[in-house]
Amino acid sequence: MAEQPLLVLEKITRILDVFTLMSPTRTVAEIRDATGLPTSTAHRLVANLVEHGFLDRSGDVYRIGARMAFWAGPAARARDSIELLSPQLKALRDSTGETACFFRAEDLSRVCIAVAETRHGLRREMYVGKIQPLHVGSAGRVILAWRPDLLERVLAEPLRAMTDATITDPAVLRRVVHDTRSRGYAITEGERLEAASGLAAPVFDEHSSLVGALTVLGPTLRLDAARCEELVDEVMLAADGLTAAFGGRRPA
Repeated sequence: MAEQPLLVLEKITRILDVFTLMSPTRTVAEIRDATGLPTSTAHRLVANLVEHGFLDRSGDVYRIGARMAFWAGPAARARDSIELLSPQLKALRDSTGETACFFRAEDLSRVCIAVAETRHGLRREMYVGKIQPLHVGSAGRVILAWRPDLLERVLAEPLRAMTDATITDPAVLRRVVHDTRSRGYAITEGERLEAASGLAAPVFDEHSSLVGALTVLGPTLRLDAARCEELVDEVMLAADGLTAAFGGRRPA
């Protein structure tokens, strides 16, 4: 009878956990002794891990494979990104008094990956992991402005109304996205939630590709159009600071 997949994964995890910074290389005998696996099982699983690139072999010695390092790269980079974002968002929150957050594209949505909440009692809910449509809000507008591939995909689907202010006409959305690209930032009011406003600017990587949208959001009672306009230079300066922190540059 074949082993249950979860049991196999548990054994593979035990093998991989044997490799540490203090002990980066191991023999099969050491792996067997450390994991308590039967000799035949240890040999079989180690051979499979080498075949698929999870482990590298040099003679009788094994180490973590290049494929594992390749997979670890995006996770490390994401962690580094959060570490870069946190102080910048807190500084922007403190200077504007409003919630500062960062969105990146995930398929046809945008997700909040970092946030510094306002200290005001009256606020618009935002949290890490919150997912929202791309066709509403200032962050979505910025993402679409510098991701024309996503814009075409979004326009190919019906634009769902979330409030009376939501843009549901594809031609209108295309025009305001074009205007956002020309201005370098986006201001929206009441598109996702009534009486909520947002101001967003783009952040770029070393290839001048969009990383995401730096956003200040809050209730329109405090963050009306005039206040958003007052904060444009501050938000764009903060976005440029993040671009520099990422080693990025604006598109030519």
